[in-house]
Amino acid sequence: MLLEVRNLTACYGAIRAINEVSFTVDKGAIVSIIGANGAGKSTIINTISGLVKPASGSILFNGAPIHAIPPHKIVKMGIVQVPEGRGIFGNLTLKENLDVAASTRHDINQLHHDISHIFDIFPRLKERLHQQAGTLSGGEQQMLSVARALITRGQLLMLDEPSMGLAPALVEEIFRIIKRINEEGTTILLVEQNAYKAMSIAHTAYVLETGSIVLSGNAQELQHDPRVKQAYLGG
Repeated sequence: MLLEVRNLTACYGAIRAINEVSFTVDKGAIVSIIGANGAGKSTIINTISGLVKPASGSILFNGAPIHAIPPHKIVKMGIVQVPEGRGIFGNLTLKENLDVAASTRHDINQLHHDISHIFDIFPRLKERLHQQAGTLSGGEQQMLSVARALITRGQLLMLDEPSMGLAPALVEEIFRIIKRINEEGTTILLVEQNAYKAMSIAHTAYVLETGSIVLSGNAQELQHDPRVKQAYLGG
């Protein structure tokens, strides 16, 4: 087991955003957390990455507790987040954005190999290497955000709403890329409003409603659960 979240509660002031949430992420898996906007999905990811301090509960990564350590140390341990809204440096070129992510690496030969592989995954990015990141399309910015995360060679890649604001054809492409990254060995925690796409590539899914997990199980089986179909898949 790579990640274990136990009875996690997090608050914004007096508002309880997530309430005693528990779930696990096995090494090599894609685990998806689905739910409506405002259900608490992003809070879970932000709490795992140390950006939000939990009110109670625990988070274990490779068996070690991480819920009381700062975000930069969590990244060094191997947890990398692709935030909602992409979080790229719009005033820098695409190459400069990748260079910022690569600055944490000291294995230069392996880094060059990894960058070459990233351009194999994202050929469109190689074509725009010297373009200012803020002028990229929404889909290209999302690809850049994922590429930056991959450069760090994290064990767990956490994706927060990767399909948000993208045209349907780009959504298909992004999810194909996520599946490929997983097949090449990266464990993925996927937070997503697009329940159908998320469950189509996930191994396990958790359904979050108003801060609590109300359903969980095999992702393909959950797609056929009447409660999930009615609430998230259009009946």
